[in-house]
Amino acid sequence: MTHRSYSVPPGGHPPQTQLLSDRAVFTTAYAVIPRGVMRDIVTSFLPFWEGARFWVLARPLSGFAETFSHYIAELAPNGGSDRPETDPGAEAVIFVVDGAIELTIAGEAYDMAAGGYAYLPPGCDWQVRNRAQNPARFHWIRKAYQWVEGLPAPEAFVTDEADIAPTPMPGTDGRWATTRFVDLDDMRHDMHVTIVTFQPGAVIPFAETHVMEHGLYVLQGKAVYRLNQDWVEVEAGDYMWLRAFCPQACYAGGPGPFRYLLYKDVNRHMPLSGPGLLRP
Repeated sequence: MTHRSYSVPPGGHPPQTQLLSDRAVFTTAYAVIPRGVMRDIVTSFLPFWEGARFWVLARPLSGFAETFSHYIAELAPNGGSDRPETDPGAEAVIFVVDGAIELTIAGEAYDMAAGGYAYLPPGCDWQVRNRAQNPARFHWIRKAYQWVEGLPAPEAFVTDEADIAPTPMPGTDGRWATTRFVDLDDMRHDMHVTIVTFQPGAVIPFAETHVMEHGLYVLQGKAVYRLNQDWVEVEAGDYMWLRAFCPQACYAGGPGPFRYLLYKDVNRHMPLSGPGLLRP
C-alpha cells in the first residue's frame, strides 16, 4: 500500500463540450461532492492569507454539517498566513496531501510533507507557509471546541501517517483498518480525524447508524458506498458528508486499496437545549 499517494482537487476549468451530468448529490441525509466539480471557479479566499485559495467542502449550515468545517487549502510558492485562524475557539487538524509546508506552532517550526498531520487546539498560536517552489495542498478541518469543566484542552502535536501503525478492525485480518492519531481514551479530544483503509473486496458488513456526524474525503482508490438508502460510486478525490444517524456501509472495489480521511465528533454529551426544555 502506498501511503504517499493522495488525491488532490483537479482545479482548472472543464471544456464547453463536457456533459453537465455528474455524480454530485445533495440530500437531507448526505451529500457527495465529486472531484470533477472542484474547479477554479468554486474556490474561496480568506482574510490574512497570501497566495492561497480554498475549496470549502463542508460548513455549519441548516440541514447540512452541524459540527465542523472542512477546507482543502492550496498554497502557491511563498503563500501562507501569519494569522490563519480568526476564531479563538476553533481547534483544527491539518493533513498534507501534496507538496510541503512549514507549520510554526508557538515559535517552533515543523517541516511537513505529504502524509504530515497536525492537531491545533483552540487559542493555538500557529502560522503556515509554503517555502518550496511548487504548490502545496492540505486539508484543514475546523471545529468549535467543546469545553468540559475539569478537562483541559489537548496540546498541539505534529506527526506523520507513516509513523503510525493502522489498527485492524476485529475479525477482518487487517483488510479494514484505521490509522488513529489520537488515543481513544483521551476525553480531552472532542473530534477524531483518522484515515480508514480497506483492501480490495473488504466491506463494512452492516449499515452503521450512529450519532457521529462524518466528513469523508477519498484519498485513494474507489468503492461503492451505501448512503442512507442509496448505493453511490465514489473514487479518489470525492468528498462525502453524512448526517448523524445516516445509515452507511461500503464495498471496496479495487484494484488497489480504498482509503479516506474521516472526521467525526466524539466524547461529548448531547446538548439539551431549545424549545420545550423544562426548567425549574
